[in-house]
Order: sequence, then C-alpha cells, then structure tokens
Amino acid sequence: MRRPTTTLRHALLLLGAAFALSACGKHEDLSASAIAAAAAAGPQSTAADPLARGRYLVKAADCAACHTTADGARFAGGVKLASPFGTFYGTNITPDKEHGIGNWSADDLYKALHDGVTPDKHLYPAMPYTSYRQLSRADSDAIYAYLMAQKPAAVPNHAPELSFPFNMRFGVRFWNWVFLKDSLPDASSTPPAGTSAEAAADWYRGRYLAGALGHCAECHTPRAKTGQLDGAKPLEGAALGRIAAPDITPQGLAARGWNAADLQTFFATGIAPQGSAFGEMYPVVHLSSQYMTHDDLRAMSTYLLGVQPPAPQPVQSVSADAAQLEAGRNVYLAVCAGCHGINGEGKPHVAVPMRANSTLRQSDPHNLLVAMLDGLAAQDFPGLERMQEMPGFAKQLSDEDAAQLANYLRATYGGQHADVTADAVKALR
Repeated sequence: MRRPTTTLRHALLLLGAAFALSACGKHEDLSASAIAAAAAAGPQSTAADPLARGRYLVKAADCAACHTTADGARFAGGVKLASPFGTFYGTNITPDKEHGIGNWSADDLYKALHDGVTPDKHLYPAMPYTSYRQLSRADSDAIYAYLMAQKPAAVPNHAPELSFPFNMRFGVRFWNWVFLKDSLPDASSTPPAGTSAEAAADWYRGRYLAGALGHCAECHTPRAKTGQLDGAKPLEGAALGRIAAPDITPQGLAARGWNAADLQTFFATGIAPQGSAFGEMYPVVHLSSQYMTHDDLRAMSTYLLGVQPPAPQPVQSVSADAAQLEAGRNVYLAVCAGCHGINGEGKPHVAVPMRANSTLRQSDPHNLLVAMLDGLAAQDFPGLERMQEMPGFAKQLSDEDAAQLANYLRATYGGQHADVTADAVKALR
C-alpha cells in the first residue's frame, strides 16, 4: 500500500484526532511468547469450564461498566459515556439477534475486540479496542461463549449524539490506520535482570491484566495532541473527565504511600489506608477487580509497583503560613470534622481518614477540589463496608474558604505545599 503524501497525512491526523478517545502508543510489540504465557496463566479453577472462564474474563475486563445501566437488563447497553466530542452510549451485547450480538460469530467478536470493526460498522474508540486488541484469541472465545449464554434483551441501541464532523464515522478508519498499534503502552519494558521465574510470571500476567483486560492505560496514560496514548509517559496520569486519573507508575504510587499489600487490598475491597475508590475507579472495584483471584491481584500489584517496588514515602512535613493554616482548620472544623474526625482520623462506615490520604498527597490539587465542590455519592464496598455520601460544598464555601481548606488538608495531612489559590477553585466550579 502506498503511504499518503505529507499534506494528506497531516489532514488525516487532524481528522483522526476528532475520534481520538483511546489508542495505543508506539512501542516495540510484546513478544508472542510473553503474550501467550500471560494469557495462559489465568485462574486454574476456570480453565476447564469455558463459561466460568468467560464470566471471569468479562468481570476482569469491566464490561458491565459500559454495557449495563443501573436499572437496565444485564449487558443491554445504554450507559452514557460523555466525551469532548459528544455523548456515546454503551451498546447491547446480549445475544439478541436484532439489537445485540446474537448474529455474531466468535470471529466477529474477536475482530471487534481486536480491530474495533463489527459486521456492520467501525466502532468509535470510546470502546477500548485499542487495549482489548492485546487479548488472546482463547480469551476472546471464552468471552464470546459466556455472552452467548446470557439472556437476550430486545433493547434498541442508542445512537451516539455527536456534532459535525465527529459524527462522520468513516473518520475512525483513518485514525486507526495511523494510530492503531499492536503494543501495550510500555511494551519495551521487561522485568529487571535477575528476576525469579515466579516473579516474572506474575509481572507478565499483571501486565496482561492491567494492559489488555483492565485497560488501565486508557484513563491513566496522557494523550498526544492527536489523541493516541502517549507511549513516552505510560500510566503517568491523565485528565479525561471531571476527576483526573492519577499517576500509577511505581514511583507515582510510592510517592503517595502505596505498597503491594495495600494496593491488593484496594483492588479487592475498594478501601485501603490511603483512602477509598471514588469517581471512575469506584465502578472498577465494584464491578470488576473485587471478583479477581488473589493470585491475579498479586500479579497486578507486581506489575504496577514493579518486581522491586520503591519504598512507600512517608508524609513529609512542609512549612506553611500559620495564619493561613489556622483559617483552613477553622473551615475544616466547621464542615468536615463531623465525618472525618477532629484530627482527620476518619470514622468507620462513614468517612475515610485524612492523614496520609492518597488524594491529599497528589501534587495537583484538582481531585481534592472537585471532591470538595461536587461531593461524592454514597458507596457500598465488598462485605459490610460502606462510605456515606459526602455533600458538595460549592454553594457553602467561597473560593477563598475552599482554597484555605484545601491548603490546610494538603499541608497538614498530605505533605504538599499550601499553594492552592481562590482562582484555582473558581476555575473548577
């Protein structure tokens, strides 16, 4: 095939950026043997039962988050997916022959997952086929078997609500042509020399779980101007929605106090000493990671933190203006202490502790300010644990009050500089 001219390629890049919700960066491909080994290292208890394996994989891939509404039929679609280009809706993936995938073959599903192409159209990359394309054929077939065993739901699909030119679906073909790759965002990396065979197996399995099934990079990796994942900054954090996805590299996690045990607890329960899952991470735990085996959670932790994880960093003391901190503490006592405790100790089943909270330890105060302004919905976690609703204080606090509160929390409990301004709060209202 002839390559397009420079002018044409530039035009295609600009058009393709309109559809750039997700894609893979440019790195060396994973070796076929590593992919095969990672895929084959799944839960042994489901290996002999395709439906059980498919059920496990569907949960690990977090399919319900986009394809099942809170009050709708399972996998019948309809979940709203907001984007800068308009609103997408999760599609019906039940075996209904008119509205779902009942007429699809196993080959059709694999092509949809691998290339973003269905029997009748190209998918927008709001469906993360840019990561799912790393799935093994065996896992794709197990997912297919499980979906085909579900109850058909005659629920029509909702067409995307996109403005021109983003509603021209054919543009996805050009974007895929330029950006769709066969590698994970950090495919050039490998376990360090001297890693034991057992630890290496965990690392590769974790990479498959986080990169292919969990598609973590889709939210946690920043994007280039043309929309594809920035392969030079894998998992270093990105802001796609109202709540930004933080840096989950080994260094980024360690800087916020994470260790392997706490990270596994967080994936399994949604709560750890560093805080609880909220925003887009809550459904990840609620619908997906809590159902993963202990071995797979260990593998994901091994991959994300590294075979030789950096030591979790303690909260550093910082100097700050005493009067400013006193003003912020007064705001805290007035609106926060009732739930989070006078000294930030938190209350079980009510609110998480503030001390060493991962969100307070982020250098960027964005997520803290959004949580303060918008509040957080009540959340039920595995077992009997839950967190009560946190009200938003956008109407109760002035920009200056909110900035003082944020600075008090960050300097006192997060070891961050008290440098949040009223203008920063105003910009997020």
